[in-house]
Amino acid sequence: VQLQASGGGLVQAGGSLRLSCAASRRMFSNNGMGWFRQAPGKEREFVAAIMWNGGRTSYADSVKGRFTISRNNANNTLWLQMNNLKPEDTAVYRCAAARRGFDSPNAYDYNYWGQGTLVTVSS
Repeated sequence: VQLQASGGGLVQAGGSLRLSCAASRRMFSNNGMGWFRQAPGKEREFVAAIMWNGGRTSYADSVKGRFTISRNNANNTLWLQMNNLKPEDTAVYRCAAARRGFDSPNAYDYNYWGQGTLVTVSS
């Protein structure tokens, strides 16, 4: 079981980035998926999640209207489109697969985690 996140980088405030997460097929199609982030000196926080079939999504209040989570079960890929980025979005972003199929905002519902990809937003 593997999750491989990519797409991070340095961007100016107001810019956009698209994060990708490639997953092994066995653990992707029936699982809710999520993105979490952790900024330096801060605790990990929920960003966005999506139900196993893409039928429902959930977002942290801080990213609503700016970030969009999506998935393609045919090629086992999860995305996070991030628009209008702010310096406070700077963090290491990690994708995760949930134990069940729903879009949970709780880290304890996720049992597989990818490595992080760093997003840095300059002011």
